[in-house]
Amino acid sequence: MPKERLDKVLASQNVGSRKESGMLIRRGVVTVNGQVVRQADSKVDPEQDVITVGGQALHFQRYSYIMMNKPAGVLSAARDSRQETVVDLLPPELKRRGLFPAGRLDRDTEGLLLITDDGDFAHRMLAPKSHVYKLYEAELDLPATQEDVKAFAAGIELGDRICLPAELRLLDATRVQVQICEGKFHQVKRMFHAVGKTVIHLKRLRIGALELDPALAPGQARPLRPEERDKIFRAKDSVAL
Repeated sequence: MPKERLDKVLASQNVGSRKESGMLIRRGVVTVNGQVVRQADSKVDPEQDVITVGGQALHFQRYSYIMMNKPAGVLSAARDSRQETVVDLLPPELKRRGLFPAGRLDRDTEGLLLITDDGDFAHRMLAPKSHVYKLYEAELDLPATQEDVKAFAAGIELGDRICLPAELRLLDATRVQVQICEGKFHQVKRMFHAVGKTVIHLKRLRIGALELDPALAPGQARPLRPEERDKIFRAKDSVAL
């Protein structure tokens, strides 16, 4: 991988803005492989070189992967001039440039949301050919039936298209779980509307084999562990309802 500007590397790791990082470098508080470097445009290999800032080692992470328990009422977006977004909710230690939600949850939908700055990862997770299944729990206004289960398995028709087969599980009178491998606009709500039901409450519980951490309260987030990232792409057979 080609070397990068030192100030850019520091900024990417949330040390400060490019301007702030440059000031730290010029002050002589940044070292590379034990040597003080005072030029912001000095080229470094962040994955090989040992970089310190104020005596503290910089633990370089090229990409960030974050699990959030999204609360209702917050927009699944990187930024918005009028509404609070999921990126706005991140604590300072998790914030960095370029973060965005990998896939969206409706404003009133809760649950598992992944936030990253790795576009290739997000594309792979969302691509239909990856067949990454998402599990939701829904509260309905009316009881679901075995006929609904069959309709979901056959593929619900939405306007001019038919959804891929989905798995519907009845939990009690009006509480259900549904597993889909698509992510069309308001898809789960529209599927239930097609069988005469209205979704009152919706929460995403799982992506692939990755489950929402029960220790995360609504609005809380934490870094995703490497082994958890692998769970996202587990085969559907291993994440059945």
